[in-house]
Amino acid sequence: MTQPRIRSPRPVPTKDLAELLLGIETEFEVPAPFDQQTLTAAETAVADLELPERDATDMPFFTIDPEGATDLDQAMYLEKNEAGYVVNYAIADVPAFVKLGSKLDEVARQRGQTYYLPHRKISLHPPLISEDQGSLLPDQVRPAFHWRITLDTQGALGEIELSRVRIRSRAQLDYVSAQKSLDESSGNEQLELLAEIGALRTKQEQLRGGASLTLPDQEVEATDDGYKLVSRVPLPLEDHNAQISLLTGIAAARLMLDAGVGILRIMPAPEDKALADFRTQTQLLGHPWDQSISYGQYLHTLDVSDPQQLVIMHRAASLFRGADYQVINGQPETDLVQAALAAPYAHTTAPLRRLVDRFVLLTCSLLTSNQGIPDELKTALDQLPELMQSSSASANKVNKAALDLMEAILLQNRIGEEFQAIVVQSARSGEGKSAEGQLQLVQLPVTGSFTGDGEPGTLVTAKLVQADPTQRKISFEIAAQNS
Repeated sequence: MTQPRIRSPRPVPTKDLAELLLGIETEFEVPAPFDQQTLTAAETAVADLELPERDATDMPFFTIDPEGATDLDQAMYLEKNEAGYVVNYAIADVPAFVKLGSKLDEVARQRGQTYYLPHRKISLHPPLISEDQGSLLPDQVRPAFHWRITLDTQGALGEIELSRVRIRSRAQLDYVSAQKSLDESSGNEQLELLAEIGALRTKQEQLRGGASLTLPDQEVEATDDGYKLVSRVPLPLEDHNAQISLLTGIAAARLMLDAGVGILRIMPAPEDKALADFRTQTQLLGHPWDQSISYGQYLHTLDVSDPQQLVIMHRAASLFRGADYQVINGQPETDLVQAALAAPYAHTTAPLRRLVDRFVLLTCSLLTSNQGIPDELKTALDQLPELMQSSSASANKVNKAALDLMEAILLQNRIGEEFQAIVVQSARSGEGKSAEGQLQLVQLPVTGSFTGDGEPGTLVTAKLVQADPTQRKISFEIAAQNS
């Protein structure tokens, strides 16, 4: 599952915007630059690195990420045979650099994850590790966790093997170029297998009753006279790649559940009333959920470039709330399911960018090599839910503030203009309190609050009355109801 994110040109385009972005960093107390002690610890960790004995450098792994990415957590090599498929998935061996109880471990626990702002990212680990020696860059020998996962001809999970190896990625692909190559039938067997396996895993997900929600990214593009907001729907290969990551998280969860130790990403199922209300809303929004197909199959039919169907996707995302981390401690497996995926699942594949993944990888590695789980690791697992909750809450606030700022910056000179919009949530009042409604512009990927009457899913004309970058606030008033 992905979260909407915002991108913008770098460096920051104006002094005023730079100051406002710096204000967000100060307001939300984002992590400060790494101090010299931490940078020195990273240098020592790299100097002391011992590569694994097992050599898998003959396997032609490749990476696929957004263009320009340098913190490459994952590489893959895919195979097809009579029995089905083999997914070879290599994950950056961050524990090889960041030892339990070390200075680097201490700093990573304080940060929790990488923070993304429009002008820069604030890394979980020092760049020497996250963007250089620990990153699975092409033509470089790197330590990695090698997941070997077999699938049958329908994409169902089979055997799981895990080992620590040295690898050498052969190519660094980006989504746009790779999608173009696939669309043009250029004969890249690995991309064809990625699309084939990704589609099968999506079907498996739907059969379980789950669904991966993919919402458009909001991006800022430079124009001749300034900047504009653009909504970018993820490419098919991005969804296929996400399925490989989800598969590995499901495999990791299986290993830990079988052993009765570890940490999972969980989410409760929506209540029956919430699902019934969602069905009703899909009818009102003109794209009813046919009861003959599953929730996941229905979401797969949605076209998020259609504003009303985008509203449905946002409503679908709101069905599943309460995501958390849970340490395995003898609970029934039914209490440890990630309901949106309809399966037990663990965050596993982004150790360069997210704290919990490092501990999941280390736990799974010890289990598959028949080693005991040390007390220090067990203590860390118990502490992770609180650490991840805190860092996620902070990162989400920073992301929302940055997005609100960029929207206000780009609309600040359009006060008084009218826009076509879809009402996402109506205004509410009662018991002396009131709440503004929320709407989504049709022609721009902008959401904002509004005053006036408007029912969810209806098309309206909205007049922009406020776009204040200093308050990160956008407000509209309903000018007309459209038929």
